[in-house]
Amino acid sequence: MTGPAVPEVPVAQLPPDAALLDVRESDEWAAGHAPGATHLPMSELTGRMGELPDRDPLYVICRSGGRSARVVAYLAGQGYPAVNVGGGMQAWAREGRDVVAEGGADPQIV
Repeated sequence: MTGPAVPEVPVAQLPPDAALLDVRESDEWAAGHAPGATHLPMSELTGRMGELPDRDPLYVICRSGGRSARVVAYLAGQGYPAVNVGGGMQAWAREGRDVVAEGGADPQIV
């Protein structure tokens, strides 16, 4: 049984000034993430809601789109306007978008 469909946008249709919330775990974030994204692991979301970017809508991204879809469904239930980024960081990288890593390492999507 599935819940209601969550709003989703493909990477190619993301607005240039999109507020990105990356919900992957810290090791995934450190290996490679979108420049300017806010990092808030899905496992810590409920305790850190006050740290969400104050932007409307909030575009939520993970590795492939599964975790971010669950976060979007949760945020929508809390009254936050959120949109899932279809295909996640894998699609982001395939589209040729910039990816940065922590500590000057070569960025990769893990």
